[in-house]
Amino acid sequence: MVSARAHPPGRIIDRVDILRHYQAVMQEGQTADARRSSRVFVRIRVLAKGKNHNGKKFREMCETVVVNTHGGLLYLRQDVDTGTVLALTNPMTQEEEECRIVYQSDAGERGQRVGIEFLSPSPHFWGVDFKPAKPADENVVH
Repeated sequence: MVSARAHPPGRIIDRVDILRHYQAVMQEGQTADARRSSRVFVRIRVLAKGKNHNGKKFREMCETVVVNTHGGLLYLRQDVDTGTVLALTNPMTQEEEECRIVYQSDAGERGQRVGIEFLSPSPHFWGVDFKPAKPADENVVH
């Protein structure tokens, strides 16, 4: 796994590092070739609302790193617990979706990277056109 602490001081964690880490923490039984939807690296500002680790309500404007129709990875400054349900609002569309925190990284300068999964797929929430994920057998070289 990639974490901010695994890199020499001053090293910038690039998108390849984040993608490798995101792939490493996928749910059991799911491989990179068995994607439910394609991913897009994009910065989208969203409003996150929920309760932090101490049970206190919060509202925080945050930014995504990578998104797909089932969720994404975003920076969050609040200290939250895995499994916590958040409400995300896309300010551009005013659309709101509930999601569950499924992954957390170590905290860094921009907050911690938090992997979220929508409680129900939401292909239009991000305002991104996603290409359908290729079935696993299409990725096999014969």
